[in-house]
Amino acid sequence: MMNQAHARRLLLRGSVAAGRAALRPSAALLPSLATASPSSAIPHSHRHFHSRGQRSSFPSGNIFAAATAAVASAALLGGSALCQCEAPSGDQADDDGDDEDLPTFTMKQVAQNNGKGDSGRVWMTYGGNVYDATDFIANHPGGHEKILLAAGGPIEPHWHYYRQHFSSDLPLQLMEKMLIGYLHPDDQDKVDEYMEAYISSSREAADPYGHEPVRFSLMKVHSEQAMNAEVPREILGREYITPVDMFYIRHHHPVPFLSKKEVEDYRLEVDLSLLSGGKGGEDQTAKLSLAQIKSLPKVEITSTLQCAGNRRSGFNGLRKTSGTSWDQGAISTAKWGGARLIDVLVLASEQLAEKEKKGGGSGEPTATRSGGGNLLQTLQSMQILFDQHPDLKHLRFESIDGMLASINILKALSPFSDVLVAYEMNGETLPRDHGYPLRVIVPGHAAVRNVKWLKKLELAQEEAEGTWQRGLNYKVLPPSVVDAKGIDLDKMPSLTEAAVFSGITHIKRLDDEYYEKELEPGDIVLVKTRGWAWAGGGRNIVRVDVTGNNGKWWESAKITHGADQPYGRAWAWVFWECTAVPAVVCEDGVSVELSCKGVDMAFNTQPESSDALWNLRGLANNSWYRLKHRI
Repeated sequence: MMNQAHARRLLLRGSVAAGRAALRPSAALLPSLATASPSSAIPHSHRHFHSRGQRSSFPSGNIFAAATAAVASAALLGGSALCQCEAPSGDQADDDGDDEDLPTFTMKQVAQNNGKGDSGRVWMTYGGNVYDATDFIANHPGGHEKILLAAGGPIEPHWHYYRQHFSSDLPLQLMEKMLIGYLHPDDQDKVDEYMEAYISSSREAADPYGHEPVRFSLMKVHSEQAMNAEVPREILGREYITPVDMFYIRHHHPVPFLSKKEVEDYRLEVDLSLLSGGKGGEDQTAKLSLAQIKSLPKVEITSTLQCAGNRRSGFNGLRKTSGTSWDQGAISTAKWGGARLIDVLVLASEQLAEKEKKGGGSGEPTATRSGGGNLLQTLQSMQILFDQHPDLKHLRFESIDGMLASINILKALSPFSDVLVAYEMNGETLPRDHGYPLRVIVPGHAAVRNVKWLKKLELAQEEAEGTWQRGLNYKVLPPSVVDAKGIDLDKMPSLTEAAVFSGITHIKRLDDEYYEKELEPGDIVLVKTRGWAWAGGGRNIVRVDVTGNNGKWWESAKITHGADQPYGRAWAWVFWECTAVPAVVCEDGVSVELSCKGVDMAFNTQPESSDALWNLRGLANNSWYRLKHRI
């Protein structure tokens, strides 16, 4: 009779469909194992073995409870009751007897391999299997900090929160290579029973995705939890200002859900401690309400946001990358309304000055214009500011969902950079999917620097800590690096200002005198085409070139929208069209392939091939955009 461990191995190595069904979200993160009550477990049929291959639905929950549990998970996995549980058969049970003779381990043995012991190995478990992830840690797309939270313990709690692991086959394929054995069934039962008991006893915290917003059904969804969806090609170029419900979505976590009370109590923290030099250890953090921020002069900026991984799919023909396999639709444009970042900093400075003047009062000034405060006096001369504070180099952002990012202080404080603290999108209140109640808009930068759900601003000497700023996530490694192990990421800059990009959204054959002729490969037809182009850093698009024969000849497109943007402050894309492009019929006799490339005001243009741009994380693919279209 086939035992459980052997059944799990067969399922893991079986069909992709079966494997993905088995790799399902587990219970919520567990804040305290000492209070576990296995007797309150839900039915045995809902447990999380690979061999059972089931998906259960999860009850609605509060994201903040789940986030709190996530913070506690490091301690949970390192020395908790769960990691101390041990099968009664001793230090190691008998081998499972399958053809590879893989051993069975106890949870205690797994916990001893948490990366801190003499061996330095990092083991973890999932669904009754044991994996050695040591050699994969440096290449983890979410950064080594995230994967190490599961060191010496179960993966399930983390994959319940980071559900993007279920959106592709890649995790399954990688796990297969790391399999070193099986977890003793008694230990896995204890893991499952506790997690099920947690769901049963704390249903509000069971599903961090229980309060996700309703989304437009026409979006091309790559993963639902966390939501990652792009704009379909046929819709992408319809409107210059992207409708809110068709704006692409890129999330790393569940969307924060704020109750009415939490919105009323919301305060944006603004830490200006660096300017005071930390004198006397005084608290130099102002706390600004939404009403205060909205009292500042309102500014509207039309700015394009593009995911750093847009067009990642174009890399995968050469070599597989890690991350969402975007086509060209992870880009959109909106009119953002809010207060200038500089005005927010000034308001924070005023509040702190007022508080000091009152000897520690509430400090709740209402600003109707920019001006006043110690910070404004230094901002009047940038040279004085930097002479007085040579360590002022970065502005850090912190999100409600825990994301950390930063931008260079020159970008943050320049009056020509148009950085906003936004509370409106296309004239409406900022929707939850796009940052409610506040987000930062950093025009010309990769979208990851436009932090949503803003919680804190901080003037700083060093860039932000964490995966999204210093980790592998947003580092463009050389094409020669296929394994990040041993790479000093601290010496590589993070992706900030974007390059030049373009795309094709529409191709239509012209009705000419040869329209009724049966086509053959190599024939030349005329087509009409249109698309978009955008450059980071505010660099205006000055030209878009289109070819229908792989670059042997080019046609210059007409820019139809966005050509009138201020010089050097062109934060939004342009739309273009070409009314008559000669195109060679492909070998199939029914299709043509067009390519386009944008040229910006610095005469940067797009390289022909993505091969020379390939990088492990699949970022910044700005090679010619190619579209094969049946005519």
